[in-house]
Amino acid sequence: MTAYDDAVQRYFAAWNAATAEELQKAVAAAFTEDATYTDPFTDVRGHEALAAAISGTQEQFPGFTFRLLGEVDGHHALARFGWELVSGADGSAPVAGSDVIALAEDGRIASVSGFLDRLPS
Repeated sequence: MTAYDDAVQRYFAAWNAATAEELQKAVAAAFTEDATYTDPFTDVRGHEALAAAISGTQEQFPGFTFRLLGEVDGHHALARFGWELVSGADGSAPVAGSDVIALAEDGRIASVSGFLDRLPS
């Protein structure tokens, strides 16, 4: 497993955390203290704001899980990957996107630039 794969696994662990306590631990493991996350709907910095953004998405899509689409591609301190948000009820994936992450020296994510490729109508 590469450092990119490891960072992306920790990223999905945060997005798929089942409890508030798991979310706090997963965010701390995946992201630097001052990490940024930016997508078309969100622009936040720091663990508290990241956890709130993730929690808000989980509330909007209860019973859904984020999963990796394809392979993680990386060079230097950058990696990109596709993902989809999958319903536990029927396996549908109404939301999909791709993210570019920048890694800090300790392997945690310093920034995320997110793009949405598919949204529900």
